[in-house]
Amino acid sequence: MIVLRVSHPAHSTGRPDGRPVLARAKSVQTTLKTSVSFTGTGLHTGRAVRVTVNPASAEYGIWFHRTDVTDRNPMIPARWDAVSNTELNTCISNSDGVAVSTIEHLMAALAGCGVHNALIEINGPEVPLLDGSSAQFVSAILARGIRRLEAPVRAIRVLKPIVVNHDGASATLEPSDELEIDFKIEFSDAVIGEQEKHLNMANGAFVRELCDSRTFCRSADIDAMRDRGLIVGASVTSAVVVDGDKVITPGGMRHADEPVRHKMLDALGDLSLAGAPILGRYLGHKAGHAMTNRLLRALFADPSAYEMIECDEAMVARLPGAGLRRADTARIAA
Repeated sequence: MIVLRVSHPAHSTGRPDGRPVLARAKSVQTTLKTSVSFTGTGLHTGRAVRVTVNPASAEYGIWFHRTDVTDRNPMIPARWDAVSNTELNTCISNSDGVAVSTIEHLMAALAGCGVHNALIEINGPEVPLLDGSSAQFVSAILARGIRRLEAPVRAIRVLKPIVVNHDGASATLEPSDELEIDFKIEFSDAVIGEQEKHLNMANGAFVRELCDSRTFCRSADIDAMRDRGLIVGASVTSAVVVDGDKVITPGGMRHADEPVRHKMLDALGDLSLAGAPILGRYLGHKAGHAMTNRLLRALFADPSAYEMIECDEAMVARLPGAGLRRADTARIAA
C-alpha cells in the first residue's frame, strides 16, 4: 500500500502559537513495516468489525479511515480536538459527523510501541474489543516490525503544572524529562478497593507492565449500562467483571492490580491524542477518558504551559516504546 503524505497540524514545524520548535540532533519517526488486521466485536455496538493498521509516511500522524462510509468524508484524525464522546470510551469524529469509538486500546498500543504514523482502515463505527486489553494489538504490531522514517521526532514538553478537577476526580500534567504515569483508583468492591501505581513509560514499560490489563466493570452496573445501549458486545472473556470480593471472569485477574493498570493503559491511549509524545508526568485520581481529554484541552489552551521540541536521541530513549525488544512480549497474555 502507498500512503500519500498529507499535512497534519499535530506534526507541524512550529508551535500552535506560531513560535518555532527548538532544534535538536536528528532522531527519526516510525511506522509499521507491513499492514496488520484484526477482527472482532465492538464493546458498545456489539457489531462485528475489521480494522487494518497500515504503514504511513513521515509526518502523516495517526488517521482513521471509515471504509464503509462513501457519502461523506471518511477520514478522522486521531487527535484531542476530534474527541466527541468520552462516556465509557473515547470516540473521535470529523466535521461531517463520521465517528470511530473505543479507540483507546489501539492508540495505547501504537504509542506504547513507539509508532508515530499509521493509517487505520475500519469498516464500522467501533474498534473491536478483542480481549479487553491492548495485548493482541501490541503482539501483532511488534511481529510486523517497526520501520524508521526520515523525519525528526517531535515531542510536547510540559513546562508548568496543568490541573483539571470534576466531581471528585482530577488529572494533572507536570514537568518531567520523560512520560510518567501515576494513577490512583478507589472502588467500593473489596476485590478492587484502593489501588495506586507509578510507571516511567520508557524502556518497554507499557508492553511489559500494562498492555495485557483488561477493561473492567462491576456486575451490579452491567444491566443498567445495557439498558442504556452500552457494553452490548462485552462478555466475561473480554472484560474483568467483579462483584464485591469476587472476580466473576474465569481465571481471575492477570495482575492483582489489573484495574489500575488498565486505567493507566487508557490514559496512555488518550494522551497519545496530543498528536506527539508527551514529556511530562500525568497524575490521575479517579480519572477517566473525559478527564484526560479535558486535561489536553487545558494544556493546549495555555501556550505558556508547553513547548514543541525536536528530540535528540537521548530524548527519544525516554519516550514510550524506546528500548522495546521483541522479547518483551513474552509475558503478554495470549
